[in-house]
Amino acid sequence: MFLTITTTGTAERPATDLGFLLHKHPDKAQRFSTSYGTAHVLYPEATAERCTAALLLEVDPVALVRRGRGKGRGGAPDSALAQYVNDRPYAASSLLAVALSAVFSSALRGQCKARPELPERALPLRIEVPALPARGGAALVERLFAPLGWAVTAEPVALDEEFPRWGDSRYVRLVLEGEPRLADALRHLYVLLPVLDDAKHYWVAPDEVDKLLRSGEGWLERHPEQRLITNRYLARRWSLTRSALERLELARLAEADDTEAEEIDNAIDDALDSAIDDAVDSATGEPAAEPPAEDDGEEGSGQRPVPLAVRRREAILDALRGAGAARVLDLGCGQGQLLGALLKEARFTEIVGVDVSMRALNEAARRLRLDRPGPERPGQDRPGQDRPGLDTGSVERQSSARLRLIQGALTYTDSRLAGYDAAVLSEVIEHVDPPRLPALEHAVFGAARPKAVVVTTPNVEYNVRWETLPAGRMRHGDHRFEWTREEFRAWAEQVAERHGYAVEFRPVGPQDPELGPPTQLALFRMAAEGGDHGTDSRSGDRTATTTKEAAA
Repeated sequence: MFLTITTTGTAERPATDLGFLLHKHPDKAQRFSTSYGTAHVLYPEATAERCTAALLLEVDPVALVRRGRGKGRGGAPDSALAQYVNDRPYAASSLLAVALSAVFSSALRGQCKARPELPERALPLRIEVPALPARGGAALVERLFAPLGWAVTAEPVALDEEFPRWGDSRYVRLVLEGEPRLADALRHLYVLLPVLDDAKHYWVAPDEVDKLLRSGEGWLERHPEQRLITNRYLARRWSLTRSALERLELARLAEADDTEAEEIDNAIDDALDSAIDDAVDSATGEPAAEPPAEDDGEEGSGQRPVPLAVRRREAILDALRGAGAARVLDLGCGQGQLLGALLKEARFTEIVGVDVSMRALNEAARRLRLDRPGPERPGQDRPGQDRPGLDTGSVERQSSARLRLIQGALTYTDSRLAGYDAAVLSEVIEHVDPPRLPALEHAVFGAARPKAVVVTTPNVEYNVRWETLPAGRMRHGDHRFEWTREEFRAWAEQVAERHGYAVEFRPVGPQDPELGPPTQLALFRMAAEGGDHGTDSRSGDRTATTTKEAAA
């Protein structure tokens, strides 16, 4: 099998710089032993104006069979003869991809000790692969390479030129032209050659996920054929594909937020047991059983106080029932405590949990027993498509027909969230940096536009009642702010006015006569369907709070 890389140059930037980048001198022909044969690197031409490097891989069919041990197309053919008579020595495949990685390892990593500035330079490149297996034909070759900036020529190879009626084979002659960095070009080839061949000559183990993400960094997370590439590269192993797609989506969201993936995927405290119960509210980190207010006599002596997390869920469910909601979004669902409560009531016919943290979604899936993969359709290149369950934007898990989990950032519009009866933001807004609140507001109230929105957030005035909370500290280390009742009311009324909602305020937890409740809740309804009364969190009286009154 054969591949050539050609570049052009000028007197200031000679084309022979390609030799520095590949770490192979143009004046020498070099050979390298591989597990399946011998790789040769030579330069058919090397001048300042034009330089071509060629990689020739001589495959040893006997070594391929012996080392393959029945794995992959090269080691598991249809008959004994086909073990030794096949297309592996002639057609570009995972064998050539592995040779690229072995022979040009420094170039793949973007390293050049002799000329450190060269790897970051974009080069005019022409890459030719005379015989490339393409399951999906020339059209698929175009779909894979064109989004990466390549001008693609994929000419089908006839089965027999003397018998044109036989049609084309599954092989193409590939020519790529563009101006990428050489490291990027080699990474494209390393990933996409075995994808087009749709086979690997070795067993695909879990470490292949790391190889894929390492070589796909910077381009795979945005590629329109991401699912197909991931599925084929990982030999259609569903668990590996799902893991890779989850990590790619997290990388995309982290890039969009200009932050590190670890900072986004921080919804679960490793110090806490995964089976968190209501003794600690995992959404806020606060003790779940709030101290009763001085005038609150509902907790008898010796009785265990009702956890605040339980009260909060009851208040949210009551608001959803009153809004007549059947299709509900839990935005920032965390580990799924509210989702579990929603599932217990048949009135909620469709439930969607959304969180930016894949770890939190995985824990929610485990707690709600959604972590079993559903059956794949035969020949399906896009695993999980059109199945309920966990949806990273790319892959899902099997679940009850009523529940689906989606990975997504709430500060970005998402067409999947439009058209629902209600959305819940339970202890979410205080985790958002204040400059990003308008983006969250637009994504939820402006783009998704559910008929009702329930928002809960801590009442900072009540914090003095927490004996274990140091003065001036917020209830959770990840909180960006905590609002007073006046601040929350002002924000909610402005949001309602801007987006055509009416808003009601309700207390959650026992009312302190001076400080109000520990949690404050706002129920937004579209103005045309809004109610005419609510509970004022400062006084406990039934009051009317509408967008018109807020304007007045």
